[in-house]
Amino acid sequence: MQSLVTTHNNNNNLLLQHVNTSNKSTVSRVNLFSAWLTDNNLSLLTANLSAYRDYLLNTRQLSPASASSHLSTLRGAYKRMLLDNAFRDSLYASTPEHASTADKKAMVDEVLTRLTNASNAVHSKVQQTTKQDTADNEHVRLNMSQVRQLLHAPTDGDMTTKTQRLIAFRDCALLALAIATGLREGELVQLTVEDLRQRFGDVLALRVRHGKGDKQRLIPYGAFDNVLTVVSAWLDEAGITEGFVFRSVDRHGNVRNSMTTRSVIYIVNRYSVCIDGERVQLSPHDLRRTYARLMYVGGMDLISIQQNLGHASTDTTLTYIGTMDASKREPVGVLPVPVLPGS
Repeated sequence: MQSLVTTHNNNNNLLLQHVNTSNKSTVSRVNLFSAWLTDNNLSLLTANLSAYRDYLLNTRQLSPASASSHLSTLRGAYKRMLLDNAFRDSLYASTPEHASTADKKAMVDEVLTRLTNASNAVHSKVQQTTKQDTADNEHVRLNMSQVRQLLHAPTDGDMTTKTQRLIAFRDCALLALAIATGLREGELVQLTVEDLRQRFGDVLALRVRHGKGDKQRLIPYGAFDNVLTVVSAWLDEAGITEGFVFRSVDRHGNVRNSMTTRSVIYIVNRYSVCIDGERVQLSPHDLRRTYARLMYVGGMDLISIQQNLGHASTDTTLTYIGTMDASKREPVGVLPVPVLPGS
């Protein structure tokens, strides 16, 4: 039985055939699992996902959420592999030639049953604490004063060289547009000049050609349409009249044809704001959360915010807006605290 699996089980290659290899996180998870199998002289058949779960939590010290994501990726790969007739055929081809048809079927069925058992989520659940509340400092949502502080940051530095000036104009435009529309980093890099000025219900709007799930949407600017002045200043400075709006700038001041999502993350990370007396570094999703909160406080209804952000569910949108009514849970009255001796 073991020789049957060993003959046909290059763990890494076999798993990679059944996952999305364009996703770097997925490939990384498969590679880590394959290395663990090799280090412990295991195969996919003899793997114990509960033991791997403990390895992720205790040895690798992953958070419960991260460990769950790793295990989910592996279970998905197992499931697709079990449904792959080519894999089943390869198992049949590996059975001893002298074995009867019934014996071959029994051996293959045993392998498939063991793989099914090994990938069953019942055996490798990760205990996770359900969070009723999320503290404000876990996710940043800027108020208007902090937004103004952030948008001034790119032009507060040295702008004496062509490169510095271009970067300042670009970063200011990118930050402003992200807050004004709630775009994801991937949507920012795909944005074209033509997308900036569309009409939607006879109002000026921004077009997202390929949002999450390849869903196209339009986002009205409303009172935030002045952001186009900042974006236009960047386009004029960079000499961009068509194609992608946001692009990389090299050290010689040359504007490239595009930029990556990693560059967007880097740009947002490089600017911080002062919150409660501390400098806080931001992420692109903090700007999306800021957009959600500003729209909600400004009176926009939940469904409209959901549609503008491109969320599939209002539940997700509510997590972006965050808690707005915590004051209702504050105790009423004064606690009769006793006077301590000597105080």
